[in-house]
Amino acid sequence: MTQQAVPSPTKDSTPPSWSIDDTANGLSLTIRGDWKALQDDVVQFPATALTSSHPGSGKTLSINPDGLGSWDSCFIMFLWTVKQAACQASLTFDDHALPSSAQRLLALLPEKVEQPAPHQQDRESFFARVGGKTLDILHETATSSALLLEVMRGAVGTLRGKNSMRLKDLLVDVWNAGPSALLIVSIVNFLIGAILAFVGLLELRKFAAEIYVTNLVGIASAREISAIMTAIIMAGRTGGAYAARISTMQGNEEIDALQVTGISVAGYILLPSILSLILMMPLLYLYGTLVSIFGGFVVSMTMMDISPTGYWLSTFNGVELSQFAFGFIKALFFAGFIALAACRIGLKAGRSAADVGIAATRAVVIGIVGVIALDAVFAVLANAAGI
Repeated sequence: MTQQAVPSPTKDSTPPSWSIDDTANGLSLTIRGDWKALQDDVVQFPATALTSSHPGSGKTLSINPDGLGSWDSCFIMFLWTVKQAACQASLTFDDHALPSSAQRLLALLPEKVEQPAPHQQDRESFFARVGGKTLDILHETATSSALLLEVMRGAVGTLRGKNSMRLKDLLVDVWNAGPSALLIVSIVNFLIGAILAFVGLLELRKFAAEIYVTNLVGIASAREISAIMTAIIMAGRTGGAYAARISTMQGNEEIDALQVTGISVAGYILLPSILSLILMMPLLYLYGTLVSIFGGFVVSMTMMDISPTGYWLSTFNGVELSQFAFGFIKALFFAGFIALAACRIGLKAGRSAADVGIAATRAVVIGIVGVIALDAVFAVLANAAGI
C-alpha cells in the first residue's frame, strides 16, 4: 500500500490524505479528509506513483471516497492529476464512486495536457508580398495626395484671409529654409564648381579645348548639379528638421490638441513649412548656380590663360537662359516633394523619443532618393522636349 504523507491540519478540518491498495479488481485509490484550496499545503500525486509502485497490478484504477469530507476545486485538480497518471500507466480510470458533481467537473478536463502546436510561421507567396507592397504604395500615395490637396486648400484660404496660418510662422520658416542655409549652400556649390572645372581642364587640355570648360561648368551647374546638390542639402537640413519637429509635436500631443480645438493642422503647421521651402529653394538654386560657376572661375584663373571678363562672357554666351529656367522649375518640384514628404513622415511617426530620430532619418533618406528619382524623370522629359 502506498500512503501519502499527511500535511499539517488546519483548524476544524481533517487533513487530506490518500493511499493506493491492491485489490482483486485492480488498484483502489482511497481518499480521506477535507480537500480545500486554503489548506496549508497542497497534496501532490506523483506521476510515477502508478507505474513504479504497482507495475502490472491490474488494468483499472478505481476511486474510493469513503473517507472524503468537504472539497472544492483543489480536489478536482488532484483527481485530474491522478487521471493523467492513470492514462500514462495505461490504466482505466474509474470514477463512478465519486460524487456526481465531482464527476461532472472532472469530465470537463482532458485526460492529459495537450502540448501547444509549434508556431508555424506564415510565409506569404511572392505574389502576395508584391501585392501587399503595391497596396501599401497606393495607399501612401493616396494619403499624400489628400494631404497635398488639404494644404492647397489652406493656401487658397490664406489668400482669402480665412485660414489659420500665421505670418510669423511663415517668416520664421522662410528664414530657416533660406538665409540660414546660405553658408552650406555656398560651400558645397563652390566646391562642386571647382571640381568640375578642375576635372574638365585636365581632360579638355588633351584636345586643346580648355576654353570649353566655361560651357561645361555653366551648363552642368545650371541644368543639373546646382539643383540636385541644393535639393540634397535642403533634404538633409530642412526636411529632417520638419519631420523631427512635427513628430515631436505628435509625441507631445500638440497635433491632437489642434485637431480637438478644430484648428487645421495642414493650414497651421504644414502650410508655412511647405510654402517657405517652395519659395526659398528656387532662389537658393539660382544662388548656388552662380556660386558654382564662381568656383569654376577661381580654378580656371589658376590653371588656364584667360581673362576674367573672357571667362564670364564665354560662360553666359554658352549657357542658354532655358537651362536656368529648366533648373528653376526642377527646384520648385524638388522643394515641394521634400517638404511634403517630410511633413507626411512626421505626421505618421510614433510618439516616443526614438520615433523622432527615426522620422528625421526617414525624411532625409526619402528626400534624397526622391530628388534623384525626380531628376531622372526630368531628364527623360527634357530629352523628349528637346531641351
